[in-house]
Amino acid sequence: MGNCQQGSVVFTHTLYVHTGDIKGAGTDANVIVVLQDDQGNKSAPTKLDHIPRNDLERGSVNKFNTTVNPALGKIQQIELTMDAKGVAPDWFVDLIRVKDHRVNPPETYAFPIHRWIRPKCHYTFDIYDCMLPQCDKNIEQRKKELEEKKKTYAFRPEKIGSPIQVKDLPAEEEFSRSYMWDLVSRGAKIKVESGLTKIATLFDKWESYEDLKQLYSGPFAIGKPDEEMKNWQDDEWFGAQRLAGVNPLLITLCTNIPERFGMTEEMVEPFLEGYSLTQAMESKRLFIVDLKILEDIPHRPEAEVCSPLALFFQKGNGSLVPVAIQLYQEKGPNNPVFLPSDHPETWLFAKMWYNNADATYHQSVSHLGFTHLLIEGFALASHRNLSTSHPVFRLLGPHFLDVMAINKLAVNFLVEPGGWVDKTMSCGRDGMLQLIWKEFANWRLDVNGTLPNFLKERGLLDEEVLPNYYYREDALPLYWIIKKYVSTIINHHYETPQKLADDYELKDWRQELELEQEKGGMGVKGIPGDGVFSSNEELIVTCTSVIFISSVVHASVNFGQFASYGFPPNYPAYLNGMPPTDKNPVSESDIMKALPDKSQTLEIMVITKLLSEKGTNSLGDFEVQYLFDPVSVEAADTFRLELAELGKQIAEKNKSRFPSYLYLDPTFIPNSISI
Repeated sequence: MGNCQQGSVVFTHTLYVHTGDIKGAGTDANVIVVLQDDQGNKSAPTKLDHIPRNDLERGSVNKFNTTVNPALGKIQQIELTMDAKGVAPDWFVDLIRVKDHRVNPPETYAFPIHRWIRPKCHYTFDIYDCMLPQCDKNIEQRKKELEEKKKTYAFRPEKIGSPIQVKDLPAEEEFSRSYMWDLVSRGAKIKVESGLTKIATLFDKWESYEDLKQLYSGPFAIGKPDEEMKNWQDDEWFGAQRLAGVNPLLITLCTNIPERFGMTEEMVEPFLEGYSLTQAMESKRLFIVDLKILEDIPHRPEAEVCSPLALFFQKGNGSLVPVAIQLYQEKGPNNPVFLPSDHPETWLFAKMWYNNADATYHQSVSHLGFTHLLIEGFALASHRNLSTSHPVFRLLGPHFLDVMAINKLAVNFLVEPGGWVDKTMSCGRDGMLQLIWKEFANWRLDVNGTLPNFLKERGLLDEEVLPNYYYREDALPLYWIIKKYVSTIINHHYETPQKLADDYELKDWRQELELEQEKGGMGVKGIPGDGVFSSNEELIVTCTSVIFISSVVHASVNFGQFASYGFPPNYPAYLNGMPPTDKNPVSESDIMKALPDKSQTLEIMVITKLLSEKGTNSLGDFEVQYLFDPVSVEAADTFRLELAELGKQIAEKNKSRFPSYLYLDPTFIPNSISI
């Protein structure tokens, strides 16, 4: 047993107080802390104040020494109270660590708070602050917390039938470094630094491929998507975009040809390396993308959005190539089936119109709708129904960081009327929002949001099928690593079925998630279980899917944006005019007229460059640590080790992959949707 000494003063304990780095987090109020041991013995009050120093400021860590009753044992609980001194006395505290110097080595007790502390209220927190509601003695404290958060995290749908968004952004959800995310000023800075401001106001069309390529040369160029610029006209590259591009979520094993598809066996068999159509299908070498969902969505008046069907064949060398493209759903004389044997520029133009449709789905559904907006709904339901003390909240918390703030920025800047989407995408804002609405009607967490089920539904769970599907190759191991981490924590807290059955906060969380929006819920379909979680596995799969979408899925559809969109012919977000209605030869000049003009091109380049930047920590390296109990700490350590090992394997594979696929190396995957 021993004590510490600072100058002539002897003390037994040190408190390390972490104030949150959020708007209004600091306080000038007088804060009092009382320590309590495992026998209920309490210390004398300690005032968190160093005169004349200004303590408890936003983002600060302050140290306070104190001496307690020698009889006080292991610290198991702390009490917090504060007066109303100051203009805005409310205090947001992240963490209080208590170091006991009476033992050697000193023992540290962690009290994660992650809450606002209000004046003239009394708070009690247990060590680790991670407890199921039915096991918590501080029932009234939890109840008041959730009542307050239901008001703070009020929500609204952009449109009934679309994912839910917060009504007014709470202070604790604001970016801690707002200047980092000012897309307007950062975009302007990139234009200046790249030397490209001279074309920012030019609405001229590009004259030729070579004219466009000049934009990427010179010492101040914004960057160069080399693989895309080199290979964009190639059929194997076009196939690879379905497997390792920015939207690898549409390809499906073809088991029958839709009646709407006007192709015939005679059309495609010359491209099947000696297989008949039936043999190619039976050999699982045929794949299809059907974008029927794009039928009749709004679009800009001078543009068009197709709703294509595309058939792909896996060649003997393993590469995937397109063998037939129909740009609209219904067969007809003005809707031909384009083939690799058509005039080269006509075939190229058909592929570009297909990619324009694919890009429309990517930005609307794969990216904005079903990572950003979907996860905001889960974050809202978690804040509103799960106390910060709840283990499920603490498990999911790191994966909700900044999602509401970035979504507010996206809606207010990128998706606002006349904003980036209206300027640079064929569908425009109205088409994007309607497409999200159409997809949400059928989206299910247990199918679309659960990777093994999603792959099985598309006939792609077997890794012998479509061997160069790099998204699946990297994403599946990530899913299982995340699920193992989640399972350890969930099984620790719900060690009996009764604990799961008695968790009323979890019941409320689930109910609000799946309740129809017309009745005040989030309207999420397909949550595992029949109205309740009847097993740990159902809860584990749900939490795994939320983390997986927040991290892995978002990384896969976000960080390749500049590579895909940065050279517009490769993956055009916008095409001017109408798609071809016959097989007449198309010229390079015709293609250049359809591409975005110089000003649009620059806007596409700048924003996709910004959105492709990773500014937060890698998966498992949590910006905010919510879980401190030994089981969870060990689980997180194992999680990081397994991710690091997988990262080494992926890095080794990428040495020989074509195209390169960097986006699911765990090093490149953030914990949350923060960009």
